[in-house]
This record gives sequence, C-alpha cells and structure tokens, in this order.
Amino acid sequence: MRIAVASGKGGTGKTTIATSLALAVEGRLVLFLDCDVEAPNAHLTLKPNFVLHQPVHRLVPRVDEVRCTGCGHCAEVCRYHAIAVIGSKVLVFPELCHGCGSCVTNCPEAALSEYGRLLGVLEAGSTPTGITFIRGVLEIGEPSATPVIRQLKKWAVTPEICPQVSTSETVEIRDAPPGTSCPVVETLRGADFALLVSEPTPFGLHDLRLIVELVREMNIPAGVVVNRDMTSDGMLERFCVDAELPILMRIPLERDIGQALAAGKPLITVRPAYTAAFRDLFERIQQLESRSIVV
Repeated sequence: MRIAVASGKGGTGKTTIATSLALAVEGRLVLFLDCDVEAPNAHLTLKPNFVLHQPVHRLVPRVDEVRCTGCGHCAEVCRYHAIAVIGSKVLVFPELCHGCGSCVTNCPEAALSEYGRLLGVLEAGSTPTGITFIRGVLEIGEPSATPVIRQLKKWAVTPEICPQVSTSETVEIRDAPPGTSCPVVETLRGADFALLVSEPTPFGLHDLRLIVELVREMNIPAGVVVNRDMTSDGMLERFCVDAELPILMRIPLERDIGQALAAGKPLITVRPAYTAAFRDLFERIQQLESRSIVV
C-alpha cells in the first residue's frame, strides 16, 4: 500500500504525521520515501544510516562547434526554449532542458551530443527501528525537482533497496513536498491514498482546497489530519463535510509538542498514547482505500 502525506502549504506538519505513521505501523515492511527533495528533513526524526548512494543525471545537449553550421533547426524543434541561435552561435541553457533528445535527433549535421548533467542524489539506508528509508536531495540551484522524485520512486522498488517490495505486507509512505505543483503531482502519482495535513487557519483552509482539487483530479482517495488543532471558526470542518472528506485525526496545538518536534523527537515519543492513535489511523486508511472512496 502506498500512502502519500501531502498538504497545500508548507509548515502544516506533513513530516510529523508521515514519520509518526511509519513508526506506528506494526507487522509490515515499511518503506519511507522523503520526496521533499528541495528540503528533505524526515531524517532528523527517523535518523537513518545511509549506506547506498546513487546520482541522478539528465541528458542535455553539447554543441560541436566544428560541425555546427548555425542552421537553427535544433532551436526550432526544442519545445522548452533550451537552445537559442544568435547569428551562427548556438547557446544551450541546461536548466531549461527536459532531456527529450529532439535537438540531437534532428540535427542535420550531427553537431549535437548528450552528456549527463547532475540533478541530485538518492540515498538509502535503515533506521534504528528497521524502517527502510530513501530520500532524494536536489542539487543546489537546480530548478526542477520532478526528475529526482521520479527516479526516487523507481529506485525504491528495486531489489537493491527492498527485495520484498512487491509483497502485500509492504507499506510505502511518501512525505510529499508542500504545495500543489509538479513535484507534488509526481509524488502523488501511483499512490493508493492521500493523507492531507491541514491546520484550522484561513491559509490552511485555502491551501487544503487546492490539494483536494488535485487529488480529485488524480482520482486518489483521501482523508484529512488536522494538525495544531485549536479553537477556530469551524470553516475547515464545514468544508470537509461539504467535500465528503473525512477528518481522520486531530493533533492539538501544544507547546511541549512543538518543542519536542523542534528537537527532532517523534510525536509518538513525546505522546506515547498517539502510537495507538496512529495505528487506528492506518486501519482507517486501509478501510477507506479498500472501499475506493474518491473525494
């Protein structure tokens, strides 16, 4: 089962929920994927020992100036404007390239070749509690996180990482990036359930609406965890009722919880009673997924 923990905005507590759920699941092989490759931080809580490393590359074009005639055909076929021709000079902008290879294929002079541009690195290991932990780390300055997340998901299901990944007892938990942009879409793609983390604030509700619209478009069953729960105007609850979106758990806004999380302690360590609550949460997710409830 693949559970993606997401939210429409940053700072709602996605990683808190994702790591607690991973720690609470019993009797299953747990894979934890930190897909927030621009700012991964789940390792601060789960404390894995990374033993495997794999670079992520994208093929981008290189110009052979001896062969190139400056015809401009490469720029014409590039959908992403990663190549420009000024006079007889061909300029390549690697940050814009999507690695489709059209320029290389269509160059009449065979003046273009490809090389691997480093986008980031994948790392894998085990936590002290036996969770298989995989994360991606985007290279500083790289504009696109999606290719790294895509490779992270592929790597996670290889025998190198987890020989038993195909068994029905495997639980894959994905800690998604914040927002609703392409990296979030890639993280959600292929998930069996989306656990949406929100907070009872105007910003929380606004961005919850966005992520709900996205999971509906992707036909993924979903439920909500209300983090930092406090007295509010009830608008978030009314939205969830109108959207037929179940609220599966509430975690209160309390100082000692915040202090412990800031120190890298798991929620279920600070409040052991939440261990049973997260196990119940997992059972409810299984029930909702099995009924194919799509919000």
